[in-house]
This record gives sequence, C-alpha cells and structure tokens, in this order.
Amino acid sequence: MLVPSIFRDSLFDDFMDDFVFPTVYSTREQKPEQPMFMRTDVKELENGYELSIDLPGYKKDEVQLELKKGYLTVKADTAKNVDEKDENGKYIRRERYTGSMQRSFYVGEKISEEDIKARFENGILVVNVPKQEPKKVEEKKYITIE
Repeated sequence: MLVPSIFRDSLFDDFMDDFVFPTVYSTREQKPEQPMFMRTDVKELENGYELSIDLPGYKKDEVQLELKKGYLTVKADTAKNVDEKDENGKYIRRERYTGSMQRSFYVGEKISEEDIKARFENGILVVNVPKQEPKKVEEKKYITIE
C-alpha cells in the first residue's frame, strides 16, 4: 500500500518518540535524524573523571561551561544560515536553524573553576574534573529497647 511521504515510512513509526525526543530533519531529505542531545562518555581516572561530550557541528566559541553550586553545566548554542541564489540573485533555497542544548553534571561543592580543565577538538569537548574526597557517613548508633 502506498503511504504519502508526510507519514514517513509508516503512519505509526516513532509516533511517541517525538514527544520524548524532538526529531531533527535534514535539509536534503525529510527523514528523521538522531535526537539532539549531548552524548557523554565518563571515564574514571586515578585522580579524577574525564567527560567526553559529543558536540558535532558546534564551534569552540558556541560552547560554554558554568560551575554553580556544585553543578557543572555545559551549554551549546548555534545559529546557521544557508542562502542559495541563482544567477539572477533570486533565492533558490533559504534555510535557517537556531538551536541550543545543555546538560548538567554534579561534581561536588568543593570543586572550583580552577580545578576543572577543558579542551575542544574535532567536535568533542573533553572536560577533566578532579575527584572530591568522599563524605564521611556517620555510623548508625542504635538504642537498646528494654
């Protein structure tokens, strides 16, 4: 049975996914791409943690790190314009995209901005966070019931 292309491959494919993860469409074909969120790998090192955050298509100046009340927040904002004109200067295609995303990680309240090191290479943000001394948990003391 032929189904109009506005329904993608099937009328009910990924019907509920758009409510959880909004679908991003490519400019060439109207098929859904991967949902937009920051894929992160966390690696434990001897003296800290290394976060590798995928930010493809973003530039270094579009990414911002903020440390507030023990939470490290990574923000990425972008704005892209694609203007294509024919030889007479009339638009053939004109597309705009603006988007932002952010993600927060609890790193501890004793960590300061000077302790955190970050670098951005080839669309991957690598953040090194030192380990915080674990909190001492009080030992439970029970009272005997007579």
